[in-house]
Amino acid sequence: MPAPAPESVFPRLEPKLPGVSKPIQYVGGELGSTVKDWDCGEQAGTGPTVRWALMYPDAYEVGLPNQGVQILYEVLNERDWIVAERTYAVWPDMEAVLREGDEQGPIPQFTVDAHRPVGDFDLFGLSFSTELGYTNMLTALDLAGIPLHAADRTEEHPVVLAGGHAAFNPEPVADFLDAAVLGDGEEVVLAISEVVREWKADGCPAGEMPTPREELLRRLAVSGGVYVPRFYEVTYLPSGEIAGYTPTVPGIPHRVRKHTLMDLDAWPYPRKPLVPLAETVHERFSVEIFRGCTRGCRFCQAGMITRPVRERSIGTIGDMVEQGIRATGFEEVGLLSLSSADHTEIGDVAKGLADRYDGSNVSLSLPSTRVDAFNITLANEFSRNGRRSGLTFAPEGGSERMRKVINKMVTEEDLIRTVATAYSHGWRQVKLYFMCGLPTETDEDVLQIAELAKRVIAKGREVSGRNDIRCTVSIGGFVPKPHTPFQWAAQLDPETTDERLRKLRDTVREDKRFARAIGFRYHDGKPGAVEGLLSRGDRRVGAVIEQVWRDGGRFDGWSEHFSYDRWVAAAERGLAGTGVDLDWFTTRERGYDEVLPWDHLDSGLDKDWLWADWEDALAVADGSSDVEVEDCRWTPCYDCGVCPEMGTEIQVGPTGQQLLPLSVV
Repeated sequence: MPAPAPESVFPRLEPKLPGVSKPIQYVGGELGSTVKDWDCGEQAGTGPTVRWALMYPDAYEVGLPNQGVQILYEVLNERDWIVAERTYAVWPDMEAVLREGDEQGPIPQFTVDAHRPVGDFDLFGLSFSTELGYTNMLTALDLAGIPLHAADRTEEHPVVLAGGHAAFNPEPVADFLDAAVLGDGEEVVLAISEVVREWKADGCPAGEMPTPREELLRRLAVSGGVYVPRFYEVTYLPSGEIAGYTPTVPGIPHRVRKHTLMDLDAWPYPRKPLVPLAETVHERFSVEIFRGCTRGCRFCQAGMITRPVRERSIGTIGDMVEQGIRATGFEEVGLLSLSSADHTEIGDVAKGLADRYDGSNVSLSLPSTRVDAFNITLANEFSRNGRRSGLTFAPEGGSERMRKVINKMVTEEDLIRTVATAYSHGWRQVKLYFMCGLPTETDEDVLQIAELAKRVIAKGREVSGRNDIRCTVSIGGFVPKPHTPFQWAAQLDPETTDERLRKLRDTVREDKRFARAIGFRYHDGKPGAVEGLLSRGDRRVGAVIEQVWRDGGRFDGWSEHFSYDRWVAAAERGLAGTGVDLDWFTTRERGYDEVLPWDHLDSGLDKDWLWADWEDALAVADGSSDVEVEDCRWTPCYDCGVCPEMGTEIQVGPTGQQLLPLSVV
């Protein structure tokens, strides 16, 4: 018999909405949203229904535009036997309302589609772009009535599953997760759904395991593509380092592999993008034009874990843009990827789209552009309709030495030549993005940022003949990430980070010729230290996260809610007696022989290759080498391991397709 549909909590919620901020974010009913019958599979005669609650663990305004969740939401709901609904983190005022509840008791965490309790679904899938959303996950679990610790859950509770970039090291939240998935989600969410459907069709048996829930998790784990932390025992050395991870259930792989979607043209999602009811951080329709990056920047986790490069064809891009505009009414289209100007047909894409929407209200945009990929023809195509916003470039390192260390092969002359071209063709504002705290960095490397910004302004004034030239310098703190050559690096402590940024700010302000023309934006080093703890932590860090949450930690990615002191105090308590502390996880350099918390999770990258690249960075830093790692799309293979390990290959154009004439949709 199909499970009875849970009652919507909206009748209980609606009277309380006037008392909370931005109540519209909890109402649902967006254009593009889907509400399906709870037992749609049984009704369609296709077997048991599988039900997903999908969450981006941040506020609605940040979570709704997230493409990963939107794509999975649509892919799942296309199946007539799957129900997929969305939920987002509730603001503290709404959390208080839900906990207070009404005469029936507390109101549970709910979906915005049909306002069903999250705890009634089969699977609770969370997508983590950043580790600072972990405390929001605990809030959602608690509000949903789901035990925080996976070990305490029964068949009555959903399987709690994490994905996204942070899932490439899920160990800090391993105690709270039933499972984690690495890599692209489109195909694996359907595979997981099939496993759940078969288990339900079999009568939810315990099979080879003590409980039915553990049997379901075993079935997911033996596939090799779903990581179930409870099936791996971790042991530690007296030094505090990890001794190893050992599978405890027969048939469980020693290493869990990431998923790679090779044919992006076969998955042109989202087809029906969600149109928000309230203002969000991105008011545009976005099309992902390719995945992966082979530039080899040593700090960049996204570029490393998304290898190999896979491009969408120009025809598919054009059709996705057209359908998205028609479906949503958005007037801005963003062409997204890690380095969109590196698409092998980006010139034809830009011209084709500019021709198609010439004279309309539709504007096109690229995210941050590599200095060495920028050309004025491309920029003019994207601003043809007269909307000319500022240009953003990311040199990342302030000095030439630093850029060589991180393998960001952009010289100062490259940057000056590029901005000169932009300023001479009518642009007035350029934004430059840098990082502070990179391995081997010195004060002088950071102060070079000021000199570079001054040169940019001077060149802009020279070539344009104008004085209203602006340059905004935006600086983020470097955080070493798993599966990168810098995963072994020591992180700079917050005090030194803040001191370097203070010196840089003072240097910019002291020169009256440029002070007003240079904007300066940065964050202090404290959030980066916490992110470092969470990005390279192991299971012992789970106690710290839980303590922060119990002490009131919420929305740690928001500066107004973040408390460094709360994290420091929680680390002292949570790590007491373990022999390790906050600095041990952050400011300590690792060695080659140390077992890292993510070594049993396979991103396809060869560890020896990563280590060799780390050693190359150190050799460049001390001047004993000047090796540069070129983009492997256009050079011989560097043996990073991804293509042979994953059975994949780099994709490059051109395809020979044309975007025009306009397709009839």
